[in-house]
Amino acid sequence: MKDARISPRRLLIVDDIPQVRSELRTLLSLAGNIEIVGEAVNGLEAVTQAAILQPDVVLMDLEMPLMNGYEATRKIKLQFPTCRVIALTVNDYAEAVERARQSGVDAFIVKGSPMTDLVQKILEED
Repeated sequence: MKDARISPRRLLIVDDIPQVRSELRTLLSLAGNIEIVGEAVNGLEAVTQAAILQPDVVLMDLEMPLMNGYEATRKIKLQFPTCRVIALTVNDYAEAVERARQSGVDAFIVKGSPMTDLVQKILEED
């Protein structure tokens, strides 16, 4: 666990599936040093919420309606280059990883990975 004097990482959760967002919110709120500042249901909403909430980290699903996570990541990174984006997806094949990196994703984690891995990526410093 991080030192209590360090400000918690401000996190925006982006996923089009309500159950996934709910589970992530519940589990990550127990992790310590993570403050969930908001949620978004698609990439378009993610870009808007990132501008309003200015999170330290965005946990971004890549496959969503209206605007996918790749495009949302590009837009967020253009406005807020220091905001870390962690791609959370079921697609762990090399093409998806490369496309995510080209979009500006800082880290990549496959849905279903241990929660400790996700927490570690959220709390990582650049």
